[in-house]
Amino acid sequence: MVMMASRDCSSWLSVRSPTATSVSLKRHSFLFSVSCKKVTVFPSCSSGFIDSSSSSSPSTRSYTRRWYNPLRRRNFEPAPGIERHWVEADHEALASTERFTVVSYNVLADRNAYEHRDLYLNVPSQYLKWNHRKRVICKELFALDPDIICLQEVDRYWEISNTLVKAGYIGSYKRRTGDTIDGCALFWKADKFRLLEGESIEFKGIGLRDNVAQLSVFEMRKSDSRRLLVGNIHVLYNPSRGEVKLGQVRSLLSRAQALSEKWGNVPVVLAGDFNSTPQSGIYKFLTSTELNIMLYDRRELSGQKNCHPAQVLGYKKEAVNPFILMDRLFKNWTDEEVMTATGSSERHVVVHPFKLNSSYATVKGSASTRGFNGEPLATSYHSKFLGTVDYLWYSDSIIPTKVLDTVPINILRRTGGLPCKRVGSDHLPLVSEFAFSLTTNATTELDAAAASSPAVEN
Repeated sequence: MVMMASRDCSSWLSVRSPTATSVSLKRHSFLFSVSCKKVTVFPSCSSGFIDSSSSSSPSTRSYTRRWYNPLRRRNFEPAPGIERHWVEADHEALASTERFTVVSYNVLADRNAYEHRDLYLNVPSQYLKWNHRKRVICKELFALDPDIICLQEVDRYWEISNTLVKAGYIGSYKRRTGDTIDGCALFWKADKFRLLEGESIEFKGIGLRDNVAQLSVFEMRKSDSRRLLVGNIHVLYNPSRGEVKLGQVRSLLSRAQALSEKWGNVPVVLAGDFNSTPQSGIYKFLTSTELNIMLYDRRELSGQKNCHPAQVLGYKKEAVNPFILMDRLFKNWTDEEVMTATGSSERHVVVHPFKLNSSYATVKGSASTRGFNGEPLATSYHSKFLGTVDYLWYSDSIIPTKVLDTVPINILRRTGGLPCKRVGSDHLPLVSEFAFSLTTNATTELDAAAASSPAVEN
């Protein structure tokens, strides 16, 4: 059963008649005329990274000043426009005509934008103001015209919701536990999807910090046999707490499995900010179904510590203390950390039941926007991070038919950092169109019939 809740916590809303029309845009290219500030930099690029999580202390600030930071040059010039293009998949023959578009977007909480100003040293203050960013974010979403929207780091839910409801969406929200006031929000087009079941996950209840996630089962209104499960998560940021990150992802997948099976093994789309890079152990766990944690240092499990722009762009090599290096080689895990990561202090291998793929890794883009494994080179950019942490995962029975490609690094870095005048967050929205696979039609319809049950809302 879907439950209503107060505005300062979580909510499932049915506040908009499904007869309203939504805003649409022809999906060929998506243009940002960015008027952020630009800096000329050397054309070097590498894949090294640094931890940027603890820059607030005096000692860290003095250390940071020793970096050559290309973003802190003063000869700023107007930045070029940021243009994003749709890239189509080459397996169109396997896709049905029943399609839907999903957006995953970390919108940068208003509170975080001001409490962490050291991340936005080159961003003019007016571009960090919420009223400006709200307009830009909603404009981006309207231009993309997605069927399902998964937002992370939302602390002004009702303001975003009021705007999207007028465009034909219904929304749900789950606020994080603890003192942090942001959370996850999920919206869907009322005239395209019917909500069958929705639930939220509070990771604190299972000893995994204050992060939250959402799971929702939908049915397409024009095709009763077409159902899918959508998950939305914002994984813990702390780069050194890999065991907590892995535990959160593991728990999300476990709940998604139970809910998918309840509704006839419906296909799954998982969206979110996973705070883990494509080179990380957590990424490998998602793509390969299992991970032996003893092969990794938990403090390196997410790969974030190598994503400082100065390292990524090749301006600074990380100096590794030999004692720290030896410590990493031993990969010591305590029983408590093993329990957090795998669910049992006696289990060193964590597994999940899904065969997951990333839509962006599946639909190949250009060498200027993608890394060696097909993932975007960067989905987030500020003065202390340049890399990819956002993903759209999908299971069997659905396939991506196209994605909105990201931005080449040489263009992105010339903005000086996000957000900008026409980019509302320090993350780029990921967008993918999916289709149900023709090869699984019969199985899907049989599973849906076996799991038929009345919907929660109409």
